[in-house]
Amino acid sequence: MNRPARHTLRGTALLNDPAFNRGTAFTAAERQTYGLEGLLPPQIETLERQAERALRHLDAKPTDLERYIYLAALVDRNETLFYKVLMSDPARFVPIVYAPTLGEACKAFSHIYRRPRGMYISLEMKGRIADILRNWPVSDVRFICVTTGGRILGLGDIGANGMGIPIGKLQLYTACGAVPPQVTLPIQLDIGTTNAALRADPLYLGLRHEPPPQAELDAFVEEFVTAVQEVFPACCIHFEDWKGTDAIRYLERYRERVLCYNDDIQGTASVTLAGLVTALRIKGEKLSDQTVLFLGAGSSALGTSDLLVKAMQAEGLSQADARARITMMDVKGLVEPSRTDLSEEQRRYAHAAEPTRDLMATIRRVRPSVLIGVSTVGGAFTQPVVELMAAINARPIIFPLSIPHSECSAEQAYAWSDGRALYAAGVQFPQVMRDDHVFRPGQANNFYIFPGLGLAVYATRPRLIPDALIIEAAHALADQVDVTAQARGMLYPPQNQILEVQVTSACRLAEYLFDAGLATVPRPDDIRSWIEGMTYSPTYAPDA
Repeated sequence: MNRPARHTLRGTALLNDPAFNRGTAFTAAERQTYGLEGLLPPQIETLERQAERALRHLDAKPTDLERYIYLAALVDRNETLFYKVLMSDPARFVPIVYAPTLGEACKAFSHIYRRPRGMYISLEMKGRIADILRNWPVSDVRFICVTTGGRILGLGDIGANGMGIPIGKLQLYTACGAVPPQVTLPIQLDIGTTNAALRADPLYLGLRHEPPPQAELDAFVEEFVTAVQEVFPACCIHFEDWKGTDAIRYLERYRERVLCYNDDIQGTASVTLAGLVTALRIKGEKLSDQTVLFLGAGSSALGTSDLLVKAMQAEGLSQADARARITMMDVKGLVEPSRTDLSEEQRRYAHAAEPTRDLMATIRRVRPSVLIGVSTVGGAFTQPVVELMAAINARPIIFPLSIPHSECSAEQAYAWSDGRALYAAGVQFPQVMRDDHVFRPGQANNFYIFPGLGLAVYATRPRLIPDALIIEAAHALADQVDVTAQARGMLYPPQNQILEVQVTSACRLAEYLFDAGLATVPRPDDIRSWIEGMTYSPTYAPDA
């Protein structure tokens, strides 16, 4: 059933409900009507004054982890104030509620846990998942972000500690894409963990056993996906930070059956493509003329490669020729046909070559124009690697996308390429001053994609999310980097404009969904006005 209307809550029950609580902003009349007299200080404040106090608290915190903990407590007591703070300065707060601070928070999640948020569906609940989902107090859930914690950022398997990721992701749906928070639901599928240290931690909150065999996991996930369709029929499932092989398998299994997508695979691919589109506009070149080398051959690399292939095909290449332009390396070396450990998806990019673990040798042989890092190995792009890329290319494109530790920093990339690199990382680096020139490194982070995609999906209620929509999202983002920004080397729009950027992207994606016949609602005359009318704004309603 739906959440109760605010007028059914009184006294401390109202103050303890974060969706309806407004704390010191309750008026004198509201305090009398809802039994709040004596429960609050006498001063009646505006939301703006409350936000001022919250910002002062945040300024006094010594670390970003402490700021994360403060914000987590804030959203637990006053959701409107929380989003007022986040949306006041996205460039400041996104790195706190999301990467890179979120990685540190996830490592300590069981130790800094205060109160539940979202739902925890454990393997022990199989056979009852639909009934358990009905325990959620909102019936019209439109987005579930779900993880097993099997591959969180660069941290590996952290089990139930991974719950911080779907919580943070869905907060960005609202803070960056203005999707109403009440339609979002973070879920941790607790299947156990391979992390022995966590299982031995007395404060760990998850199941203390290894994950089940694949067949048992597949049955559990099938029950979960089916239960979502039953309980929340208008819901989009956002798969997040699953183990790589699971991520690929479940996306392929469900993408043509239910409304879903995988942000690690498709979101990473889209934001990478957007950065490449902008970089190639600066260079005056086509994507189909590029040669791409990935350091890393997991789900992110494979998803990005598959999307790049489709984008190259749109420029006239055959699938075989497009795949031939993409080479991969991983911890075991070059992805090539003699390897017996490759998945079916990796074999698509296994081109005939001598086996090697030498990145420099591979760069000399392949002569890539684009070097992308999804290895999770900080510092993997050494000075000789970047210098070699700069020797091969007048403007090398270097994207170290691993989070939280990039393969190289922005300062290193610009220094080692004599300022010629076109650079974006998975985390945000500060601007770099070199020879009286200011370089503004980009952040190829998925928050440039999924909030706008989410807003478009929320508005249009499509049946499926095809790869063509993911490609359109990349172009919608790239088209918002104007020639002035390109001249300054910027590959993405400024983060302080993220809400406007995402609404603009959402309008374009909605138009695409209507044109493609995928939307299930009537097409409005003015798409932007229609979407803006659905967006969330952190304000207190005029009545309680």
